Amino acid sequence: MNSNDRSIVALVSLAHGMVHTYELSIPIFVSIWLTEFDVLPLGVTEIPVTAATLGLIVTLGYGLFGIGALPGGVLVDRIGSDRLITLCLFGMAGSFVLLGLSPNLLVVAIALLLWGVAASVYHPAGLTLLSKGVSARGTGFAYHGIAGNVGTGLGPLATAVLLLFVDWTVVAGLLAVPALVAGLYAMRAEFDETAAVASPSDEDGSTGRGSTNVASFAEFFTESRRLFVGGFALVFLVVMSSGLYYRGVLTFLPNLLESLPGFEPIPLTAVLPVGVTDALGVEAGSNRAINPERYFYSGLLMIGVLGQYIGGKLSDRIPVEAGLAGGFGLLAVLALVFLPAANAGLAPLLVVGAVLGCALFMVQPLYQATVAEYSPPGTRGLSYGFTYLGVFGVGAIGGAIAGGLLTYATPAALFATLAGFGTVGSGVGFYLLRRRRNRER
Repeated sequence: MNSNDRSIVALVSLAHGMVHTYELSIPIFVSIWLTEFDVLPLGVTEIPVTAATLGLIVTLGYGLFGIGALPGGVLVDRIGSDRLITLCLFGMAGSFVLLGLSPNLLVVAIALLLWGVAASVYHPAGLTLLSKGVSARGTGFAYHGIAGNVGTGLGPLATAVLLLFVDWTVVAGLLAVPALVAGLYAMRAEFDETAAVASPSDEDGSTGRGSTNVASFAEFFTESRRLFVGGFALVFLVVMSSGLYYRGVLTFLPNLLESLPGFEPIPLTAVLPVGVTDALGVEAGSNRAINPERYFYSGLLMIGVLGQYIGGKLSDRIPVEAGLAGGFGLLAVLALVFLPAANAGLAPLLVVGAVLGCALFMVQPLYQATVAEYSPPGTRGLSYGFTYLGVFGVGAIGGAIAGGLLTYATPAALFATLAGFGTVGSGVGFYLLRRRRNRER
């Protein structure tokens, strides 16, 4: 990579890690908020806090994370990636400062909404910057994906460790610091956003800044219709299934695990020597404890690095449609065996959890590669906007579904629903594979 490549990759890798640090630390806070808050104050009335209530609040924040990706993609084409990434980083930092200052669940909800808006522009901005500015594009995407997975795994782990010693509000405030520093770095970073574009108008007829140059609603509608008249409509169904499964299984996973045998809290004073606990200010009889479910959750996410690697290799070696069919089929099976494995003991659950963490992230490079194959070059930027609208916008509903099922039904109903999402994704993959083979005959 040349110096321009390195500058871009450093920025987007840093920002990508930050986005997923915050995104996947939120479920750890959810398990705390369920016991911390009794009501959601709405001025003239108050709503009791249940898993359904929190599921809806988190869904709104995550939903904006996805919905904003579509206008974010349009903005990238109009004003460029660098400014949007800078605003994204400062916006995420500010939202977590507000989260740390939250006196009640209403302010928590507002902070999550602000985080969703700020984070939503990252993926179209970051992916566009990589594709337009980095000459060693494949290497750039690889580092970018690795950084996202580092944030995915280490962010929740850091959150869990910090919660051993300080209150969740302090942890939220501390988490804001890395994004603030990254935002300051982004303001000073210098690079050419379009260095990898051969000319101001590249081979697909788009401008150097973006892919579609959408300047009005009419143009947006025309380009969107052009995108969805082909196989992309079915791919969009796949990415929605992925998002619903992803958010449905992760949002309440720490809360689900804490009631299982083997996940009982371990007092910190029972693990650390007295000298260490005294130095940390943890007194005898303190309620500070190690919560195993938080580390299981973090470990599951860390294994996603392996899943990303496997998925990327598979997308280069087999038809992406076959990868979708197999990957989502595996997710459906894992949803059906998760609770039986949990009831069978800690060892079977660890095995199933490890495979789930791998499979959950394995499908991501597969559907990203499929989007590229099923979208015209001239609407590529817009196609990724729609992709993340489906994954994180529509997919955010998975959190509300999970909260509702856990409140009004049973965990078994939740995992059966998750199996359904996996089955839909697998079925569409098989259908696309059959169409591909028919065309090749």
